[in-house]
Amino acid sequence: MSASRGLDGFQEVEQLPIFSTITKFQVQVNRPDRIAEAFRNAIRAALAERGPVQVDVPRDFFYGEGDFTILEPHQYRVSARGAGDEESLDRAADVLARAENPVIIAGLGVTETAAAGVVSQLAQQLGAPVATSYQHTDAFPYTDELAVGPIGYQGSKAAMVLLSKADVILALGTRLNPFGNLPQYGFDYFPESAKIVQVDIDYHQVGRIKPLEVGIIGDAKAAAKAILGRLVARQGEKKIDPARLAEIIEAKRAWADELASKSRSDASPISPRRALAELAAALPEDAIVTSDIGNICSVANAYMKFAKPRSFLPALTFGNCGFAYPGALGAKVAAPDRPVAAIVGDGAWGMSLHEVMTAVEEDLPVVACVYNNQEWGAEKKNQIDFYDNRFIGANIGRDIGGFNFAEIANAMGANGIRVTDPADVRDAYSSAFASGRPSVVEVMVDPVELADPFRRDALQEPTRYLERYKHLDKANFTRTGA
Repeated sequence: MSASRGLDGFQEVEQLPIFSTITKFQVQVNRPDRIAEAFRNAIRAALAERGPVQVDVPRDFFYGEGDFTILEPHQYRVSARGAGDEESLDRAADVLARAENPVIIAGLGVTETAAAGVVSQLAQQLGAPVATSYQHTDAFPYTDELAVGPIGYQGSKAAMVLLSKADVILALGTRLNPFGNLPQYGFDYFPESAKIVQVDIDYHQVGRIKPLEVGIIGDAKAAAKAILGRLVARQGEKKIDPARLAEIIEAKRAWADELASKSRSDASPISPRRALAELAAALPEDAIVTSDIGNICSVANAYMKFAKPRSFLPALTFGNCGFAYPGALGAKVAAPDRPVAAIVGDGAWGMSLHEVMTAVEEDLPVVACVYNNQEWGAEKKNQIDFYDNRFIGANIGRDIGGFNFAEIANAMGANGIRVTDPADVRDAYSSAFASGRPSVVEVMVDPVELADPFRRDALQEPTRYLERYKHLDKANFTRTGA
């Protein structure tokens, strides 16, 4: 209420300072007759800066009547984006035309501009594999012969092997997030000597992370079209060299074989990789998938494949635990005709399971795939690798026999399914999708099988200066994971 602001009223808190670092724009409405203006400015900023904005409106301003001028969208915001300046586009085309092993990295900008078709043409012209940036696996369809999958944590080794050999990188609609470029699978795959052409609509991101050969502030699709046109004018229309295509196909095959070999376990508790491979096989073709943060959720980065954009909604690098299930409910409201699944570890599920009641009340047939290993897997892996198997706060209910999330879901009126046998996993997923009801598929997964830590660069093993503590070094203890 505007009249009681600053008087320590019920639940009064200054919201703008709290959200200042996680919003692109903020405005506090100070007069009722400025509400429409405030919302116009917020909408324009949200579209221009591609992020969340905040409008703080005192409750009493929503009551009463006012005389507002409601503008049409074209009267206060720009819908079209340019390709970038001509000189930079010319330079980009020159650099790419001389490349021997170019690689394209497609990011969120490719998704938001529906640029996959143009990117495919550009890839053929350049003879370049197309990787996707970390957590934007749906930016380029896996069905394209030049698609090699996502880079970043637990992503596609094929993409990383090919990227490591690149002499020129075309980064389209991606900020080249440093977390998404960390070493993986035992090698530093981002080539430091490669020339980088980066295209992003946000000037804050161009050249922010990596030194550039050419930086372009522009729309991903428009820039891709402009660069393609320049290349065709110089080279004529080209198709990928068969030898280059064979190299790409072989890299993809080798990674597919390696991933499959990791995903065949018949053991119980169920291997997380087996559980994720079965989900990938059971997903309807047009499914939307959301994912949380955590060890199991990140391993899913290697398994999920998408043929169309706006199909993958991860928590992104802010790492907001508990996102996946509410995000899935929102996706179902936005796209009611598409199947929706959420990938959630049991830790994140504890932050969102109450929303099962929302799904039941609103009749939202979302499938929550909950992987229960009775622990915070990512934190436990850090404690195994860097804290000598000394655990604190890592287990979730194990000392009391664990929680039965399927039974809890049934109690809320949903369709709860608990799976303990790997042979039953795929049928459980398929049954949940076919049920047409809000469903929770709880898969009991192996607590010992954990992926590498998220950030090996953020933690270091201690240096032992005293002889009496040398027995604590990693080489001198047995890793149990228990």
